[in-house]
Amino acid sequence: MPLPPLHGIRVIELGNYIAGPGTAMTLGDLGAEVVKIESMEGDMARHTGHFGEAMLRAYNRGKKSIALDLRQPRGQEIALRLVAAADVLVQNLRPGAAEALGLGAEALRTRHPGLIHVSISGFPTDAPSRDRPGYDIAAQAESGMMSVTGEPEGLPQKVGATIIDAATVQVAAQATLAALFRRERTGIGETVRVSLLEVALNLQSTNWSDYMVRGVEPTRSGDGQPMNAPAADIFHTRDGMVVVSAYVQSHWIRLCESIGCPELASDARFLTNELRVCNRPAMKEAVGSRLSLFSTRDCVDLLTRNNIVVGVVRSYSETLAGEDFRSSRMVIEAAPNGGRPGYPSFGLPYELADTPRRPTQAAPAHGAHTQELLRDAGFGSGEIAALQADGVVLG
Repeated sequence: MPLPPLHGIRVIELGNYIAGPGTAMTLGDLGAEVVKIESMEGDMARHTGHFGEAMLRAYNRGKKSIALDLRQPRGQEIALRLVAAADVLVQNLRPGAAEALGLGAEALRTRHPGLIHVSISGFPTDAPSRDRPGYDIAAQAESGMMSVTGEPEGLPQKVGATIIDAATVQVAAQATLAALFRRERTGIGETVRVSLLEVALNLQSTNWSDYMVRGVEPTRSGDGQPMNAPAADIFHTRDGMVVVSAYVQSHWIRLCESIGCPELASDARFLTNELRVCNRPAMKEAVGSRLSLFSTRDCVDLLTRNNIVVGVVRSYSETLAGEDFRSSRMVIEAAPNGGRPGYPSFGLPYELADTPRRPTQAAPAHGAHTQELLRDAGFGSGEIAALQADGVVLG
């Protein structure tokens, strides 16, 4: 089996919840060794009920966990020894915490110029809100995303998943890979800063591009896109729901012909995309009355044959039972690790065709690898026992 791209790279993670742990795990999925330094209380996700457990399973696969009291000088010394043997440090502690512990980018890169130091925060480094805690929901709210999500007459809504945290994982991992590539050529490390707010803004680039040029405030439109129709509009079939996108003029004409209503293409209310947006309720009624005659399967088959974009609105259970899900090689089995049982999980959302996915392990129990990692760092059994007795490491 070919070696994975990041074979030989060591990552130290100081993370909680999703963004930091997920970034480190992504690098681990690409072949890096990941050491998770946890406080004596552990990753905060360990104290957040069922959803916290889901975070742990989803974003901490394949890691080794060491539990340190970083408030004690000897705990900081252990962390510094671990960092000295690492290529990348990823942290999303509360603002200023890494610096207070002597683990900020400036201090560590002075000691280790080749280190890639990745800091993930809620707000940009120089922003007035830089010291505020950062959570996915705050970024959704303050980036404008909630203002464009929901029904036109309803309250702003959050997206139904932690989409900003999840996107931040991919953005931070991408930036880290770029920094590692640069270091490979120059030997120089990098300080990478990623904020949830900037990721949330980036996810809305089309909306923001339109607003910054035309100055028209985007609004909530429920299931349809505000500036295109039909686009992400929901239609009922005989036994379910589909979303249809056919706002390009040639696609609209083809949709009308496909459903047996070619006259709709020349209807004065629907002649252009802009007119269809203005007359969306009438357009949806006209198209929907035809699609409601079809079963979901027949609707998908019909529109697909005619190169019209269509998607079935599925629940999680329906998605899980679907043929496309079952054929995905993204679903992997995490083997037991550090006292925790194995479970099914998602691997990377892409494939490297010449580098098969590696076996992975479950998220470790809190501090499960403390003694192993201390021994690897050169601590003797007597020293380890003393550290445990003094509460510097988890006993």
